[in-house]
Amino acid sequence: MVRRIAGVETEYGITCTFDGRRRLGPEEIARYVFRPIVDTYGSANVFLPNAGRLYLDVGSHPEYATPECDSIAQLLTYDKAGDQIVDQLAQQAEISLAQEGIAGQVFLFKNNVDSFGNSYGCHENYLVSRSTVLRTLGNVLLPFLITRQLLVGAGKIYRPLVRSEQDPFGLGYCISQRADHVWEGVSSATTRSRPIINTRDEPHADSRQYRRLHIIVGDSNMAEPTFALKIGSTLLVLELIEAGWPLPDFALENEIASIREIARDTTGNTPIRLRNGNQVSALEIQRAYCDAATQWLKQRPQRASGVLDSDLHRVVDLWDRVLRAIETQDFSAVDTEIDWVIKRKLLERFQHRHGFELDHPKLLQVDLAYHDVRQGRGLYSVLESKGLVQRWIDPAGITQAASGVAPQTTRAKLRGEFLSAAYDLQASVTVDWMRLKVNRPEPISVELGDPFATIDDRVDELIEYMKTQRGI
Repeated sequence: MVRRIAGVETEYGITCTFDGRRRLGPEEIARYVFRPIVDTYGSANVFLPNAGRLYLDVGSHPEYATPECDSIAQLLTYDKAGDQIVDQLAQQAEISLAQEGIAGQVFLFKNNVDSFGNSYGCHENYLVSRSTVLRTLGNVLLPFLITRQLLVGAGKIYRPLVRSEQDPFGLGYCISQRADHVWEGVSSATTRSRPIINTRDEPHADSRQYRRLHIIVGDSNMAEPTFALKIGSTLLVLELIEAGWPLPDFALENEIASIREIARDTTGNTPIRLRNGNQVSALEIQRAYCDAATQWLKQRPQRASGVLDSDLHRVVDLWDRVLRAIETQDFSAVDTEIDWVIKRKLLERFQHRHGFELDHPKLLQVDLAYHDVRQGRGLYSVLESKGLVQRWIDPAGITQAASGVAPQTTRAKLRGEFLSAAYDLQASVTVDWMRLKVNRPEPISVELGDPFATIDDRVDELIEYMKTQRGI
């Protein structure tokens, strides 16, 4: 079984307002946000000393990609470090605006859809063995991913044509923000026709041994336990596939129709027709995967894929509790851990307290403010400061990761050491996920095909070369 590496790419929504009205367009405010990056690194597309990548994506979305991580807690730490990094940039942008006489607040949202209906993504990447058949991955993973939103959706208000019994408060509520914005099951497209699984063969590792599984259907998560469940449950299903564990045939008759229907049913009971003619519910599909993962953990080889058993036992415990909550419709056991449940509880309280209708601006504002990454201002951070949401990791590690410390157990360590030296020495370098290059005076480069390597004499030699040229 291949040792596992994972990474997450997060696109943030961005806006600048004054007195509740738009002050600057996305392109304008993005320039202010990225000004310190351009001033420091000479580009708006850079690898940071913590070995992650920060750049401005299409549509003026700041995007942060974590470095390669080999545990759930580590990946969560570096994902949250991205929130801190863009928060700091937003604070600096507000200072720059004020110095230029422009009043306004900069908002960065870790969500997946704007007020105009445009979607931006949260992409998951998993290292898998080249020997794993892509068709097998797709057949087993698609039913899991389509129903996974029951566990880890971010939730959002939507406007139903009629009020249903599932929405006793008159609130049209969708479990997932991304469900309406995918159009295929498996394909090589990304934006033209978004698939659930992207098949572009770009492993960022030795292509003879590995492929990169690129999943683009998931919601961005604010709650740490939700993120851990999203990544951990997927890692477990990948282990089940690689171990040849027997799983039911849940190939769906209509994948895209099903993902939309499931997103609008918080009971998980929407009937889903399978290609074999049978009919099951989303809840039944998830229960089957959860039960299989539970049995797998009882005989799983120690550190079978590099992911600690203790982390996975926590994941399965939460997975089971979420499914029980959906089955019973009593969410009290998970309403401090699961994003869509936390947010719905907030919205229902506002409705009760103020008698708001579904489309009241205040409710829509609460929906959006939940995803504001600005510390002390975003509703999620307020809940966190009051102990009303649970944590999964030590916050001190997040601050360390945001300050420039790379993961020490993957190839990211080498990239981080190289970049820290290059930036300190003001050396001209070029970096991507696999390659480190000193550009001057004589170009010298190193390719790192092993994503698990943490020691490499060639990288040490590159750093010494940079020091020699600076006379150090």
